[in-house]
Amino acid sequence: MKPDGWPGHLWLEGKTIVHLKNHQERPSHMPRGPASKTGEGFLNPAMAPARTRSVLLLADAIENEWLVSKDKPIRILDALCATGVRARRWRKEVPQQDRIRITANDLDLNAQKWGRESHKAHPIGDNIIWPEEKDRFSIPQDGIVEDGIRWINSDARRVMVDAPFQWIDVDPFGSPVKFLDSAIQAISRIGVLEVTATDVAALCGSTKNSAVRRYGSVGITDSYMHDDATRILLATIARIAAMHDKSMHPILALFDGHHVRVSVLLKRSKETASDWNKHIGYRIRSAPYHFAKIPEGKYTGPMWTGPIFDRNIAGRMTIERAMELCCGSEDDYPEDWNDEDIEHSKREIARTVRHISESAELLSQDHLLVAIDDLGVCAGVGQIPSMKSIKKGLEERGFKMAHCQMPEPMFATDADWETVLAVTRSAK
Repeated sequence: MKPDGWPGHLWLEGKTIVHLKNHQERPSHMPRGPASKTGEGFLNPAMAPARTRSVLLLADAIENEWLVSKDKPIRILDALCATGVRARRWRKEVPQQDRIRITANDLDLNAQKWGRESHKAHPIGDNIIWPEEKDRFSIPQDGIVEDGIRWINSDARRVMVDAPFQWIDVDPFGSPVKFLDSAIQAISRIGVLEVTATDVAALCGSTKNSAVRRYGSVGITDSYMHDDATRILLATIARIAAMHDKSMHPILALFDGHHVRVSVLLKRSKETASDWNKHIGYRIRSAPYHFAKIPEGKYTGPMWTGPIFDRNIAGRMTIERAMELCCGSEDDYPEDWNDEDIEHSKREIARTVRHISESAELLSQDHLLVAIDDLGVCAGVGQIPSMKSIKKGLEERGFKMAHCQMPEPMFATDADWETVLAVTRSAK
């Protein structure tokens, strides 16, 4: 039976056709913030960049074999798939489909029906067949397999208990906290966990009771609150992972629009897990800020104080790679798309990874994060120089600097604070 309102109207995300419900408007250019929820299983176009980056990461894991060896499959779970757009994009846009086993789960059957019908209406057509798995590490055997995706209608935590996975995506409406324990337990000896958090008021320190209750953290709403939010979520994952003898290694962690999105590699190792708090501390709001193990003065945390990118993996997330894997062609475009829609799609894919590869080296090591809007006051200048001028000045002094993908203008550098101020005062 077709879901109510089918077929709705068409949209293209990446290379994948999406059926939107008739009362959901076409996504706007550069969508930001949470979309107006139009019922269970709605599509939030502002989450498209996160889904694109997930495609790039999975493709990179297969191509560069940093997750499993080439003779083994990768078992993947989209634990809260809603209308299944992420799972369908994995299926459509990731090369070497014979290497992946995709399971898409959601408790909302009507939302999932939209995903299944979309998948049937726009099949991949490669006739891929999964080999049967009979051991205790096999993927769930319930649900319905259609064109390379196993669809399950169940509670996400039950599915995660049933079988181990090498890749789990947790993208709830609100806080992910209640799913983290189950997800971390369900990750195999080595695997990727991708987590989205939209309860940014708690993570950014606006709702202090929620922050303490969910994350055990204290926040301050200032220029660094979005970086704080990312690091607080990482610290929460690291702590829970250690309870299960697993260590956490950030691959890509950032704040995008209205949500925090982190991708981490989890490894089973009692020895490494025992050192989980090596990178846990507080951001002390001095000028400049610094990280410390013990809170003092004005502070935020506890939070993750270590690297937030993997240098090699994030360094390969270029605009060229994103366009190669995720940019649609003429055969993919809906019939009613015009040149403006096509250009919009290309710009959105490029925006998804802009600044990631260039900042990968700095964000994978100790660095200083500088908020441009605060820099003028700190340096005592009336007009803040362009970021290009600051970059030139720092590089002339032998330091590195990179624009970061953040809601506000920010850059990372390996220079000390006094050098940053001196360059700001002298730059033209």
